[in-house]
Amino acid sequence: MSAERKAPDAPQAPAAVEESPEDVTVRDAVSAPDAEGVPRRATRRFPLFTRDTARPEGGGRAAPGDAPAPARQWPILAVLLTVGLGLLLTALDVFRVGLLLIGAALVAGAVLRWVVPDVGMLAVRSRFTDIVTYGGLGLVIVLLALMMQPDPLLRFPWLQDMLHFTVDS
Repeated sequence: MSAERKAPDAPQAPAAVEESPEDVTVRDAVSAPDAEGVPRRATRRFPLFTRDTARPEGGGRAAPGDAPAPARQWPILAVLLTVGLGLLLTALDVFRVGLLLIGAALVAGAVLRWVVPDVGMLAVRSRFTDIVTYGGLGLVIVLLALMMQPDPLLRFPWLQDMLHFTVDS
């Protein structure tokens, strides 16, 4: 009997003699043992059709399964409600406070993603990617809200010089 194994999708004829893992030799450069420890060909190529997706780390429920649906997703609801309040304040002409609230909500989302082990739907990608994305966007929004005209609360003199250099030249 041949020692090479066929691809998992191909139908295999029933083996007349059982092979032990010691008798099997795999000639492929890339091989991995299956559940029984028998080496079989494993490819590094992505499958043609995705059959399942992995839940991001920390993507489990934030509350027990018997809790009502909003309680199970409290981290994303807290961030979304705070962003919604910030958008409402922005629509009511309280721009700076609304934008500061939106930025603070995103920074709080990054902190929640870092501290809380299961954050439910707040987990979109890996923990590192979520923290960098939420924190970075929140920080940029807060800085822009603090620099907003008129009467900015935060001034960068080099930014003014850079603006005059590029516009006046």
